[in-house]
Amino acid sequence: MNNIMVIARREFKSYFDSPVAYIVLTFFLIVTGYFFTSNLFLANQADLRTLWGIVPLLFVFFIPALSMKLLAEEKKSGTIELLYTYPIKDSEIVVGKYLAALGLLGVLVACTIVYAITVGSLGNMDSGQAVAGYVGLILMAASYLAIGVFASSVTDNQIVAFILALFISFFFFIADKILFFLPGGIAGIFEYLAIEYHFQNVARGVIDTRNLLYFGSLIFFGLLLASHALSRRRGD
Repeated sequence: MNNIMVIARREFKSYFDSPVAYIVLTFFLIVTGYFFTSNLFLANQADLRTLWGIVPLLFVFFIPALSMKLLAEEKKSGTIELLYTYPIKDSEIVVGKYLAALGLLGVLVACTIVYAITVGSLGNMDSGQAVAGYVGLILMAASYLAIGVFASSVTDNQIVAFILALFISFFFFIADKILFFLPGGIAGIFEYLAIEYHFQNVARGVIDTRNLLYFGSLIFFGLLLASHALSRRRGD
């Protein structure tokens, strides 16, 4: 656990020692702020539904861009070989870098709380549902990030890692939006695979064990596959 936290702290600090964190935070807040204020002033509606609608789509693009360098850059620069010289397990490297990126995403989501405060000040907001929505956002971000870490683990090219993570993430994003074109039996499978289907369930305040199991499985298998990819490179 100590190795994981050392890697996580170092990686998290590196985000704020460079322009990366500030660029990501600024751009993310500009986009979400635009849609939130448009809904607030043009549609005269003060609620978080706009946020729950736009953030899942933004995550599909933002998270692959954030995660593409996590392991791919280490492999391309050769610093991954240096990590191999230390008594650190592949899983510790993967989880440490994952937690660092998840921490940055947590900051990203936390910055949007200002929208919830605005809604609460303008009308009657269901605070329980708002909290559930934020829990759903974190679970969704954690799942997309696990996919991104896996994509970054199988290549030393950041662009390839980005495209692979984007392709997989987009599949999980769009899976419940093409049900009309699928036969009944397959439609049910695609609906369950859809990440936004589970997010919307949580965002409505329905935190079901099936949703938690779905997100937990996606995170677990993403990190497990990433660890195996590093193990093959090490030659274990």
